[in-house]
Amino acid sequence: MNTISEFLSKKFKCWSFLTILTVVLAHSYNLNIRYLQPWTTPNEPLTITSFTELFLANGLFRFTMPLLFIISGYLYAFKDDQPNNIRVKKRFKTLLIPYFIWSAVGLALVYTLELFPYTKSLVKATNIAWMNEHQVFLHQYHWYEVIARWIFAPVSYQLWFIWVLFFYNLGYRFILWCVLHPKGKWIFFSIATLLWLSTFGVIIIEGEGLLFFSLGVWIQKNKFDLEIPSKWFNPIWWGLTSLTLISIKTWLAFKGMPLQGNSIYPLLALLLKLSVFSGLIAAWYGSNNLVTFLMNQKWFTAASNYAFFIYLAHAPLVAIGIDSIFSMLHFTTGYRFISFLLWPFMLIIGFIIIGFIIHKISSRFFSFITGGRSI
Repeated sequence: MNTISEFLSKKFKCWSFLTILTVVLAHSYNLNIRYLQPWTTPNEPLTITSFTELFLANGLFRFTMPLLFIISGYLYAFKDDQPNNIRVKKRFKTLLIPYFIWSAVGLALVYTLELFPYTKSLVKATNIAWMNEHQVFLHQYHWYEVIARWIFAPVSYQLWFIWVLFFYNLGYRFILWCVLHPKGKWIFFSIATLLWLSTFGVIIIEGEGLLFFSLGVWIQKNKFDLEIPSKWFNPIWWGLTSLTLISIKTWLAFKGMPLQGNSIYPLLALLLKLSVFSGLIAAWYGSNNLVTFLMNQKWFTAASNYAFFIYLAHAPLVAIGIDSIFSMLHFTTGYRFISFLLWPFMLIIGFIIIGFIIHKISSRFFSFITGGRSI
């Protein structure tokens, strides 16, 4: 019978929450070019604060979503004693229902904000509803385009994780066969790695989720030791490697174009991918003391109960509110970096309070909008 140790269970919960916190922080990135890709260059002067923002949002925090996929794949494989069609029906409730609810909430929020001149300008500044140069607001959409955004391209852009995770659950038996087949696993992981390196993504298949969800399945089925690292997984060396790669990548993002020209883009992407891999190993095997400390703090375990609610609710508000925070800070010295730290903190605390209130009023409603999750 498969078992998960108490510490490993706590570590999964701890990192699931930490991952979501870093996602909110990364989505508060506010330099001139705010849509981040592995190869993004800021196209602005290098300063201590701009370097730090890019280092964190498009560097250090990038390993957290792959880690969340690994945890999801591991736990799904751990509980695969039931027929997959039965499990997929449950996942429809726990994943797709929240997906459609919060995609609709995001659309309703953006539509409402477009009704008022000031907030409408904030929506336009984010390009959150941009479809083409003639359709930059939801009010300019045709009805069928609204439906398409609701289903396939939510303005609540963080929901992509839930969307693709459902389809990886749906295709679990095929993924399981691929990762366990003596020869097939080499072909499968080679293809998945190439998709990840190329940042490939179309509707239900993208490289990051496919590779790391499948890796989580492989780890569980091969009883890979997630508690004690082998000599090849020393977290200190992997951590130093990751920090070095991120530092070089961040500096090149600011200064690399005159040196490398357009060839800087694939180099930036490669450096980021390597830092993600090394960061995963370092963070996982090097965080035991941190996990023990945090999971012994009542405030942390209480807040972690609202992790999924925070994830569902934080965008698109996190992006739309950035410029208003700038105004609130009166564009004072260091306003962008202060905003980068202050705004996600405000949102996280705010959504914990909102989640608490909703749960107090109606635990059944809270459970419904979070896919059956209870506190």
